[in-house]
Amino acid sequence: MSQYDDIEYQLDTLAIRTGHTRTFEGEHSEPIFLTSSFVCENAADAAAKFSGQIEGNTYSRYTNPTVQAFEKRLAVLDGAERAVATSSGMAAVHAVTLAYLKAGDHVVCSRAVFGSIISLFEKYVIKFGVDVTFVDLEDLDAWKAAIRPNTRLLFIETPSNPLAQVGDMQAIADIAHAHDALFAVDNTFCTPILQQPIKFGADLIIYSSTKYIDGQGRALGGAVVGKDKLVEEINGVIRTLGNSMSPFNAWIFLKGLETLSLRMKAHCASAQKLAEWLDAHPKVEKVYYAGLPNHEGHALAKKQQSGFGGVVSFVVQGERAGAWTVIDNTRFLSITSNLGDVKSTITHPATTSHGRMSAEAKQAAGISEGLIRVSVGLEDIDDIIRDIARGLDLI
Repeated sequence: MSQYDDIEYQLDTLAIRTGHTRTFEGEHSEPIFLTSSFVCENAADAAAKFSGQIEGNTYSRYTNPTVQAFEKRLAVLDGAERAVATSSGMAAVHAVTLAYLKAGDHVVCSRAVFGSIISLFEKYVIKFGVDVTFVDLEDLDAWKAAIRPNTRLLFIETPSNPLAQVGDMQAIADIAHAHDALFAVDNTFCTPILQQPIKFGADLIIYSSTKYIDGQGRALGGAVVGKDKLVEEINGVIRTLGNSMSPFNAWIFLKGLETLSLRMKAHCASAQKLAEWLDAHPKVEKVYYAGLPNHEGHALAKKQQSGFGGVVSFVVQGERAGAWTVIDNTRFLSITSNLGDVKSTITHPATTSHGRMSAEAKQAAGISEGLIRVSVGLEDIDDIIRDIARGLDLI
């Protein structure tokens, strides 16, 4: 496929065919360029490539054909001009802060984001003279009130981890752009298969490709997607700091994108069944899944997403003791904080993914001791339900 073909094909086709520039060997599958550097024809060729006068690979920290294939494919799926790959999802978030924030700037961030993002802003970004205000994702008045003359970035995750709160992307984008600020969205939970934030005003889209894009728990990686001019600034950070994606991991993610649509549909279907079962269980106090009609963000999620995702969180009776009873009595669900895998995972956010947050921050983010998060995999849903029921029956 050439770049001129992109608009003629459906998403499922683009996920498989975009980005592969076939070499003289005529390979059918994308090759892995496992090399640290690239050889130039002569001194003049080297000078031209290093100066940017002509395109060409010189060093894999800068560019690599396998990584570029992944970047092109992901950008097309998001309807964006460009993507830049990183060594992890947090490396992607970090690169955004370094590219666009300086001393004296201000950030407005949703409280309902991944715990490490809160730690990044609270413990490290503020060291460089950047102020951060955390607000309720769903409270648009709070977003408006938090804006200052020096606000440069509004950051959200929707649906949120782990409570599946849904942010009104277009409304928050309008607030950001009215004050000449950038709007960044962590789209890890939905992937471009279920949600394309650019359609709702996002300037930058962030992924942990470790999750659903890989889909099988094999590799670490991340990406930032957006307009070419904006992403070029981030690319400069990646080139300089070296938190770039390895060619091997990029190849894994390329393969992951090929099956992403099929997997996301299956994750969504099973997660819906689990959420409905949990919602009716007497030992479950609350279920957080936007696919349930009683979820506060259900209508907005239907507007912004083509599916509700594969992560279901719920609060059980008995606080931490009850939650740990459920987790410890599973027989095949993997007790790990990772998600987006074909293998179902289960975790206690208050002591794992959000464990380093202060008690006050946990309370503000709604991370209670009885909360359990399940990333619904591709095993038979009846087996998943039976595995969770075993512990629930013991509370």
